[in-house]
Amino acid sequence: MKKFVNDPKRFVPEMLEGIALANPDTLTYVPEFNLIMRSDAPREDKVSIVQGSGSGHEPAHVMIVGRGMLDAACPGDVFAAPPMDYVYETAKRLASPKGVLLLVNNYTGDRMAFDMGKEMAEADGLKVEILMVDDDVAVKDSTYTIGRRGVAGNFFVIKAVGAASERGADLDELLRIGRKVNSVTRSMGVALTACTPPAKGSPLFELGADEMEFGVGIHGEPGRERRPLTNADAIVDELVEAVASDLPFADGDRVALMINGLGGTPISELYLLFRRAHGLLAERGITVGRSYVNEYCTSLDMAGASLTMVRLDDEIEELLAAPAEVAIRVF
Repeated sequence: MKKFVNDPKRFVPEMLEGIALANPDTLTYVPEFNLIMRSDAPREDKVSIVQGSGSGHEPAHVMIVGRGMLDAACPGDVFAAPPMDYVYETAKRLASPKGVLLLVNNYTGDRMAFDMGKEMAEADGLKVEILMVDDDVAVKDSTYTIGRRGVAGNFFVIKAVGAASERGADLDELLRIGRKVNSVTRSMGVALTACTPPAKGSPLFELGADEMEFGVGIHGEPGRERRPLTNADAIVDELVEAVASDLPFADGDRVALMINGLGGTPISELYLLFRRAHGLLAERGITVGRSYVNEYCTSLDMAGASLTMVRLDDEIEELLAAPAEVAIRVF
């Protein structure tokens, strides 16, 4: 596989250095801990919001550090949880009088690293809490998890608690908001091709030219089943049914609808998928109040997409609409 890579072991540090160089006025890079943080963090008037996870899911999470979103991100290597000391050192550097909130996608390695990092930070007298994200409806347990996986719905939790933190909400209030958003967020993905980690240099798994993995995880973990490839509308029909029936979403609901690219899908195809999903929800009496079509949580170069729905109320919608500034800018 052809990749823009120097030394695969330097892939993540070189990417992080590039992010920092492109945003010299707003971001600070601490190479020892793969840490990208806001240049104005920590602030005494707000809780610091931190995420970690493995690399390879960009723009999550290192590219959404900024006002109204994350205060810092400390990723591990590609598809690997950050070491415990990364979490600990990040919590120390982001320590605010109002506390630190650690957002964790529900994967076993991430949970272990963040639990241990939290314990070490608390032993230093720091005020730290953990909020778990588990929006994937595809499988209850998988290769990497105990319980449901945290996938693209993580974006909505970050956005909501980031906005509330910017307004001065305390740690308990942020936990309430984050848990509330997570509880009404559901996602599922489908892969058309495998992804290729730089250190491996070949696809992570085999997927035939006429096959798709329905319910795939963002590390290429198995989903609900491998099945013959079908047309786009039929794929969306199944995604909507799986996601909408899980909460369940119902007639009269107002939702945020996200079609998220997994890294190797043209945005034109994502809008094609969005069109079908929007129409299906209208048939169910569900109103799309906020629309998201882009790459938010990827799996390197995997061709595929995920669908996320969030049941909106006035509080959640206001937080999602709040201003934010991150590293990725269109103009």
